[in-house]
Amino acid sequence: MKNVDFTVMPFLSYNRNVKFMFGAIPMVMYRTNKQDTISPKSLSGAAGVYTTNKSYFIGIFNKVYFNEDKWRGTLFLAIGDLNSQFFVEEFNSSEFYNYGTNATIFSIGIQRKIVTKLYGGITYTYANYDTVFEDNIADKTTTTTTNGLEFNALYDTRDDVYYPTTGKKIKAKWITFAEWFGNEAKANKIKADYNQYFAMRDQKDVLAARFSSTIGLGNIAFEQQTVVGGNDIRGYSEGKYRGNTVIALQGEYRLNFAKRMGVVGFAGIATLFGSDNEDFDGELLPGVGIGYRYRAFKKEKINIGIDAAVGKDDWGVYFRIGEAF
Repeated sequence: MKNVDFTVMPFLSYNRNVKFMFGAIPMVMYRTNKQDTISPKSLSGAAGVYTTNKSYFIGIFNKVYFNEDKWRGTLFLAIGDLNSQFFVEEFNSSEFYNYGTNATIFSIGIQRKIVTKLYGGITYTYANYDTVFEDNIADKTTTTTTNGLEFNALYDTRDDVYYPTTGKKIKAKWITFAEWFGNEAKANKIKADYNQYFAMRDQKDVLAARFSSTIGLGNIAFEQQTVVGGNDIRGYSEGKYRGNTVIALQGEYRLNFAKRMGVVGFAGIATLFGSDNEDFDGELLPGVGIGYRYRAFKKEKINIGIDAAVGKDDWGVYFRIGEAF
């Protein structure tokens, strides 16, 4: 079908927490309306990943653009069993403790263009976590169910939603876990992101910069805490640094040396607050690394790739679909 671009991506990665990860990710790009050439192509896919520490993840994801990009929608469903660890610093000892979380997460959201380049939207996210801690370090096995209602705003001047070379993306979210919405304890999260893109070397390369912050307020559950690592500060995979608030700043240069191949170099710094380990609050956590990119679709610029990064007494390897930001 001319309207559909299909591919299957293998998944292979490693980090110090869940060890080797392998799986497959089939994806399809398409237009919801063949006559609508203003909306970006929509993207739908599935993922199945297994790790050598016996974690697994199965999910489906959708990003839908329609009605000449006046509307944007998302749909996400995942189930999985994560065997992970968290760090405890006590008076006479500091060590990692293992925990296992069986999780089910469902999210659906819609955005509407308000004026040129400005969108407003709402997202509902359901999550259920059954967590077992090693040696009952947290006193008991916990079951946490949350219903999050997110109100968001997006200012988007990027020239391409999948591989921007110019423009900016500014996003703000307020996520409320109110008691009246079926939550046992009241909590809120405020997220703010600012991405800026600059075309370089006669439009061949891109310099990208990002500021991100996640602020947790109220009774933030263990599973709701933000863990330093991932897209916002690569180089941290042990899960050592986690708290209610994480702030990060990073930059990345994307060098395209061939039609379908490129490399990236990146560096950033993060800090956190509201950690269970008070000595971590305000600590500066740098990260630096390099990566390889390959264009996954023939007709659209969506890269897959792998990044390697080092942080403070930590490191990580990341397989990715699309760019970090």
